Amino acid sequence: MALMSAPSTPARGVLVSVASSVLFGGIYFVTPLLAPMSAETIWAVRVVLTIPIVTATLVIVGGWRLVVDIGHRIARRPILALGVMAVAVLLSAQLWLFGWAPLHGRGLQVALGYFLMPLLLVIVGRLLYRDRMTWWQWLAAGIAAVGVVYEIVRVGSISWETLLVALGYPAYFVLRRTIGIAHLGGMWWELATVAPLAVIALTFEGLHGSAFAENPALWWVAPLFGLVAGVAVLLYILASRLLTMSLFGLLSYVEPALLVVASLLIGERIAADEWVTYGAIWSAVLVLVAGGAVSLRRGAK
Repeated sequence: MALMSAPSTPARGVLVSVASSVLFGGIYFVTPLLAPMSAETIWAVRVVLTIPIVTATLVIVGGWRLVVDIGHRIARRPILALGVMAVAVLLSAQLWLFGWAPLHGRGLQVALGYFLMPLLLVIVGRLLYRDRMTWWQWLAAGIAAVGVVYEIVRVGSISWETLLVALGYPAYFVLRRTIGIAHLGGMWWELATVAPLAVIALTFEGLHGSAFAENPALWWVAPLFGLVAGVAVLLYILASRLLTMSLFGLLSYVEPALLVVASLLIGERIAADEWVTYGAIWSAVLVLVAGGAVSLRRGAK
């Protein structure tokens, strides 16, 4: 049951969290190598290959009861199925965007969304769950707001990719918590709900698409990509169980930092007039990290 409870092994938790971030950064970097495969097909590969990994993990750790419990709840209250479908759509949107962005030169916009997302989670926690915000969390939110306002003034809006990540993930987490499926069993249902569409997408690509014909290496690269992505998701979930929420939140910034590096390595650039926005967001992140590190250190004494 290691995946279902939180052991007091922070060192191992840090290692698992960093490993997850490195894997996510790696698959982000290699995604352009999957061309001419579409983002929809990449999404389908991830869904289809992540399901057996999640299933095997649940069986091994004795967590299959979580899947069965949700099934019983849906049978008693069929309307719950609509909530599961909504959560599945929110998750699928993020998985699709993670594949689409590096293929279309929009990786930096997505990375910015991942930087903003924890800041918005702090605010959501305050507004919905009455979580207490420290002065440095308020300061970080204010600095980030300056960057957002500047971007709106500069171009008239924030990119839809940034908004989809920054707003979509909080909505995803809140809805999962609201309907009581915020665990690995819930993720199994989320993936299983969209699995038929993923199978249809892969079948269509196999029968009518040309990606595999144009790039035969995809027959082994794509499955490997999907398996690594599935392992990265499991490590991320395991890290959330091994670490305190504060430390897990701080380490969540490793991934977007690596996404920025990956985006720059595949040829994207930060324009001169975008540095104010990125600078404000990164400054807010530094305030959160510094404040969180001090808080953790005091708590350890």
